Amino acid sequence: MTLSKTSLNRRSFLKVSALAGGGLFLSVGWLAGCKPGSKEAALGMPEEWFRINGFIRIGENGLITIMSPNPEGGQNVKTGMPMIVAEELDADWSKVVVEQAPLDTDNFTRQFIGGSQAIRMGWNVLRQAGATARQLLVNAAAQTWDVPANEITTESGYVIHTASRKKAHYGEMASLAATLPLPENVQLKDRKDYKIIGTARKNVDAKKIVTGKPLFGVDYKKEGMLYAMIIHPPAHGLRLKSFDASEATGMPGIKDVFQVKSHQDDYERTFFDTTSFTDTVAIVGNSTWEVMNAKKAVKVEWEEFSTYEESRDWNGRKEKRTIPAGLEDEQEQLRKMGIAAKNARTVRKDGNPEDAFRSAAKVIERTYNGPFLAHNCMEPMNFFAHVNGDKVECAGPLQKPELTEQALSSRLGIPIENIHIDMTRLGGGYGRRSYAHWLIEAAVISQKVNAPIKLIYSREDDMTGGIYRPMYQATYRAALDKDNNLIGFHVNAGGLVEPPLYADRFPAGSVENYLAEEWTVASNITVGSFRAPRSNFIAAAEQSFLDEIAEAIGKDPIDFRLELLKKAKENPIGQNNDYDPVRYAGVLELVKEKSNWEQVPAGISRGVSAYFCHNSYAAQVVDLKIENGQVKVEKVVQAVDCGLIINPDAARNLCEGCVVDGIGTAMYGELKFNQGAPDRSNFDRYRMIRMSEAPKVIETYFVESQIEPTGLGEPGYPPVFAALANALYQATGKRLYQQPFAPQLS
Repeated sequence: MTLSKTSLNRRSFLKVSALAGGGLFLSVGWLAGCKPGSKEAALGMPEEWFRINGFIRIGENGLITIMSPNPEGGQNVKTGMPMIVAEELDADWSKVVVEQAPLDTDNFTRQFIGGSQAIRMGWNVLRQAGATARQLLVNAAAQTWDVPANEITTESGYVIHTASRKKAHYGEMASLAATLPLPENVQLKDRKDYKIIGTARKNVDAKKIVTGKPLFGVDYKKEGMLYAMIIHPPAHGLRLKSFDASEATGMPGIKDVFQVKSHQDDYERTFFDTTSFTDTVAIVGNSTWEVMNAKKAVKVEWEEFSTYEESRDWNGRKEKRTIPAGLEDEQEQLRKMGIAAKNARTVRKDGNPEDAFRSAAKVIERTYNGPFLAHNCMEPMNFFAHVNGDKVECAGPLQKPELTEQALSSRLGIPIENIHIDMTRLGGGYGRRSYAHWLIEAAVISQKVNAPIKLIYSREDDMTGGIYRPMYQATYRAALDKDNNLIGFHVNAGGLVEPPLYADRFPAGSVENYLAEEWTVASNITVGSFRAPRSNFIAAAEQSFLDEIAEAIGKDPIDFRLELLKKAKENPIGQNNDYDPVRYAGVLELVKEKSNWEQVPAGISRGVSAYFCHNSYAAQVVDLKIENGQVKVEKVVQAVDCGLIINPDAARNLCEGCVVDGIGTAMYGELKFNQGAPDRSNFDRYRMIRMSEAPKVIETYFVESQIEPTGLGEPGYPPVFAALANALYQATGKRLYQQPFAPQLS
């Protein structure tokens, strides 16, 4: 076992207290960041709380409840995080009940999901939570039985003293354990002794999901609840001028129609306070159907807004952002991108790339484009809110509840301690539910009508109201000498309104003469996080281009990448390379082996890609064929290095989801703008992958690793775009430089 120091100060890490019925309550301070709370004791709960990451309740009958503090959006943290606690607690998983914690900014922090960081950031604290509870139970047993603590062992929820043949379940010791002093050090398990971590465990919500239990925000109901919908401008660049609700207010079931302002004009927005339209019209009524009908009867007049500035606080970095006027369309956007690319700024330069390109025997240059993308979560945007005087009760799906709560407090003028948010399961997210302005809209509406309300977006409301994956462009150049050696590499990348470039990632560090430039174009079309932000485009461009270089110099695509990674390992260029070439090469070697790379089945075209993001590495080989003009993905083999695997089934499911999602987006995902209005507003035109179009077989292999867990919800998504594109080239002889791919294959 590994000896771990719990804390230099009890208040900075752990607090224990007796529960009614002799239970044990354990709460863990996150990264020693704590502050005293002031909640009254209830049912024996502690009077003093601290910010927590996870906590344990042990009943007198031995049943264990582990609270899961982070939102659950399908990535299975609600199962994985409690598994870590239960492992170090030495619990019997069959006697563990998992509950979703509400948002509590006094006692919890990091209650959000994003960046594939939940397990990685929670790993050490969750382990200490379980290990400390286990040690307290051992100490309680030692005192009860009057034996040395070091003679007591634990197993599956029991404390055991072999010499005296005494054994008791945790519930029998919980009451005493709650009164004992915190141990200064605790023993963390050796990985060879794990019984829960590394084993397949079913999703704790699986039965509830398949039997239709109310887990999601859209299921949430409260007595006396009204329903609300909004009307936002039909195009980006417009704002509300006036509206006439006289016809709508007289319709059956309608309570009110009024203007909603989600953010005040002088509000300093923080990282996730992105909102497409701050002035909307709200319709409130007795049922969704009645509200939808009344919505059609509201007559609204819009007007173009002038260029303005908004203040932002990016985690302490203050800035002013200019929001330009105008109704944008694709051709004008592309024109501005072309101008911006010529005035890009250098973000990394190694060697003398200018000289390398001047002296090159051959230069390969290719430009890649990616469109705006809509998230299209299966569960519509929704939130429940009840503002009752200076108290606020909310419930619904969101990824960054703590940050949203701060914005809500500012907008309503109500202290954070008076706001309660219950987190429901997310019916899709990956960035879309980070920008929870609909929670603020719901609360403002509730405050106005003085009643509990449920705000629901229609599919059209969501798809036409932002927030989108940005529109991107990247131009790559490669300089080859007379012997076909790669002597220079140049990438120039940008987008509306952010660049996709990661200048210090591969192939940086492997090419002596390297230049990376980036640029942006201002836009009033709101963009934000999408699954694997920025990586989801730049990986596709980069890995497609590397295949093209490999073909030009006559090398196998995998061997070419491995040669570059060998250079990055043995003689790295630059000091800031943010990837591990050994781990990167490891997934390429594994996928080469498992796919039988050199033995391509008859009639099959094959492509490869690999990428590093979110602290993890993924490589994929796509096998496909074209039948009657239709692309048939027969098989995808992927190798992933994400450190230690907590739950193999969940990990495999995440990686398979990345593949299906990535192939669908690469083939069909696209949103364009005509005079500021999205050209698609529902699934009749916004093409999603069909079940019959998913790969017939997906094989996932994990690199055996002893390092701590790294990201997994996103790393397998970016590389599949290029693996698909490279396979399609083998099948058609046509390189694809524009997403989506399907229109170019017809």
